[in-house]
This record gives sequence, C-alpha cells and structure tokens, in this order.
Amino acid sequence: MSMMIRKGKKRQRGSRTHGWGAGKKHRGAGNRGGRGNAGSGKRGAQKKTKYLAHGGKSPLGKHGFQITRQRASLNTINVRQIETNLDSWLKEKKIKKEKEVFTINLKTLGYDKVLGVGKLTHKIKVTAKAFSKSAEEKLKSAGGEAIKEA
Repeated sequence: MSMMIRKGKKRQRGSRTHGWGAGKKHRGAGNRGGRGNAGSGKRGAQKKTKYLAHGGKSPLGKHGFQITRQRASLNTINVRQIETNLDSWLKEKKIKKEKEVFTINLKTLGYDKVLGVGKLTHKIKVTAKAFSKSAEEKLKSAGGEAIKEA
C-alpha cells in the first residue's frame, strides 16, 4: 500500500467557501469598501477628525524642541589605579621616578581626568587635563603635585 501525500492545492476541494464562512465574504476588496483608504471619497477628509484622516496617528507633527548636547567623554582614572600601576608603568618606562617622586603625564597613558577614589602612599607629580577636588587634595597631602594641562 502506498501512502497518499496530500498537497496544498487539494486541501479545500469540495468546500464551497474555503473556510471564509458565508459565500458573500472574501470576494475581494469590495467586501471592505475598497483597498486601503479607497471608498472614503463621499465622506470628505474635512468632515473626519484630523487623526482619522492621517491613519489614526496622533498627535501629528512635531511638538516642542529638544536640545541634544554631546558631552565630551573624559577617560578617567582613580588615584587608587595610579597607585597600583606605578611599578608596571615604571618597568614599561611610561613614567619617571626622580628620588622619591613619580612623574606621570596621563595624556601619554590615555587618560584625561584624575578622580579621588583610593589612598596614596607615594609622592606623585601628575600632569592631566582635569582633577576632581578630592584627587587634588589627596595628591597634595601625600607630598605630590597636580599640574593642569592646558
């Protein structure tokens, strides 16, 4: 016995309405008064509400204004990170050490601003674009310096 495979074309054969209920339904665009916005001619757009006339999207148009300011994103580093990286930066010759003072130019390391999270135990002379108040205080209290770059 061979199995009969039913193909899609044979699915609704023998059915008068093909699953669309009454025979009047699904005859074409006439069933819904035309396609899209067709058939609305006699009604007149001025008689409809503004929102109906434009596909029901409301409110229409632009409202108000919006100022978008792009802030320059600063690449920041904390005092703690500077403290922990001192030895590795010295080995890589990215910073200098004169007597007990480390001299760091953060621009060469790719940082813009120093933030004050952490403790300092070394004397560090840091050159950067910007410093937070706490970072500046911590550098000075440890015997270092905070030099602002123009």
